[in-house]
Amino acid sequence: MARYLIVAHQTVTSPQLLSRVRELREQEGDAEFVLLVPATPVRHLLFRRGDEHDAETTARRIADRALFRYARKGLPLYDARIGDTDPVQAIDDELRANPGYAGVVISTLPAEKSRWLRMDLPHKVAAAHSLPVHHVVAAHDFSLGDLP
Repeated sequence: MARYLIVAHQTVTSPQLLSRVRELREQEGDAEFVLLVPATPVRHLLFRRGDEHDAETTARRIADRALFRYARKGLPLYDARIGDTDPVQAIDDELRANPGYAGVVISTLPAEKSRWLRMDLPHKVAAAHSLPVHHVVAAHDFSLGDLP
C-alpha cells in the first residue's frame, strides 16, 4: 500500500490539492494519506491573524477541519499531524520518524504569495529525500473561507 505525505497549511482544502489527492488515490486504489501541517508562525500567514502563541493552535484547527473536509469528499486521511514551524524541518522530522512514504505532496500558495516557494521548499525536499515530490499550487482566488 502506498502512503503519501501531504504537506499544506493555508491551502489544505484547495480544489487543486483535493484534485491531486484524488488522482493519486485513483492511480493507486489502496493509497493512504497523512497530512502534515507545519505550525507556521501567524505573522507568515496570509489569511490568519493572531499572536505567535497561536501558531500551533491554528495549525491544529486547520488539520481538524481538513480531516472533516477530506472525509466528506471521500478522501479519508489516515492521520493529521502538526509539525515544526519550519516546513523543511517538519518534513524531515516526519520522514525520519515514519519511513516508508511513497511520495510527498506539497501544496503552496501561488508564487507571488508563497513563502514556501521563496524558500524553494519543493526542491529542497526532493534534494534531501529520494522520494517523488508532487507540487500543487492553489488557485489565485483560493481562500480558507471555504473551510467547513
